Amino acid sequence: MKIFTSVVVAIFLGMGVISCGQAVPPQQRDNIAANFSKGKEAGILSKYSQATFAAGCFWHEETLFESLKGVKEVVSGYSGGTTANPTYEDIETGATGHAETVNIYYDSSVITFPMLLKTYFEAMESPTQVNGQGPDHGTQYRSIIFFRNEKERSLSEQMVKKLNDSGVYGAPIAATVEPLVKFWEAEGYHQDYINTHTDNPYVYSVSIPGIARFQAKHPEMVKPGRNFATGR
Repeated sequence: MKIFTSVVVAIFLGMGVISCGQAVPPQQRDNIAANFSKGKEAGILSKYSQATFAAGCFWHEETLFESLKGVKEVVSGYSGGTTANPTYEDIETGATGHAETVNIYYDSSVITFPMLLKTYFEAMESPTQVNGQGPDHGTQYRSIIFFRNEKERSLSEQMVKKLNDSGVYGAPIAATVEPLVKFWEAEGYHQDYINTHTDNPYVYSVSIPGIARFQAKHPEMVKPGRNFATGR
């Protein structure tokens, strides 16, 4: 994430890789982000199915998946490491073995695990990037599909094999498929971060345009009022 490193953002902007001003007007991004804080699912989340993915910055993944129809809630956190109760400062060193992760609660009658997997890979900056996504580098940003049962393991491995066999990305898929041992919820200030920090350079120049690109390709999957690409 390197969220407070304005130098990285400046380099990206200078290279013309991304321009929030061109992709998503400030007022539009603010209005759409505000909608993510409305209508949060009330009730017991345990009645929903769960999926747990790591793919770089958890802020980005949280807002992306929360925009999808059938997804009830997404929680940012840490998985894949050995240290109990890790903090953000702990995992950013790379020493604990954790990766920034999101835990997704979803209605499987509306959106299926294979559909979430497809989104996971298609929305990535680079599915072949090892230990990172886009400007985020380090083992804490590695890509992992955490499975809870044999069905999820099988579906995940099939998806990785299919993508590798297709050669569509020109290099091996970097995501690993691993059993979920423990998901640690991240600190409160990381939850719904994009919704209330659209003025953060990383958010408006990297995350929101990236989410908008996926949403532009799949508007039928996006909840009303959650589409950064269309403003609706």
